Amino acid sequence: MRLALFQPDIPQNTGTLLRLGACLDVELDIIEPCGYIFSEKTLKRAGMDYLHLVKYRRHKSWEHFLQYRAEHPDEYGRIVLLTTHATEPYYNFKFQPNDIILMGRESAGVPEEVHHTADARLLIPMNENARSINVAVSAVMVVGECLRQTGGFPSAAK
Repeated sequence: MRLALFQPDIPQNTGTLLRLGACLDVELDIIEPCGYIFSEKTLKRAGMDYLHLVKYRRHKSWEHFLQYRAEHPDEYGRIVLLTTHATEPYYNFKFQPNDIILMGRESAGVPEEVHHTADARLLIPMNENARSINVAVSAVMVVGECLRQTGGFPSAAK
């Protein structure tokens, strides 16, 4: 599985998710433009000393991401968008090992074009009076479920 961040706004969230990727052997795709200057310095605080362990790829646009995905069908499977505009809870979804969990911008989610491109749209059920859960926390919940279902967690050190 892969985790894709659509035009992330907050470097701390990106750094946290890069660290998650390093710890769980999950590759990330950063779909630009970002809402900050993407550099090791901006990500270092949240990513700490884990950034050298993570595999990630930067894409200069949504279109370039889609093109790269089409050129690498063994690595890039279904696009599974996590959104508050979905009706299917993430825990009812049957994940596949090469799924791409797509996270929207912290400030605006994703545009309609991206919604329509997604193969599945999932939500995290929550209190109806709340607007949303932090993007990094949301990603952790769904990535954990995907890895549980697919047996994709790294082997524990002996």
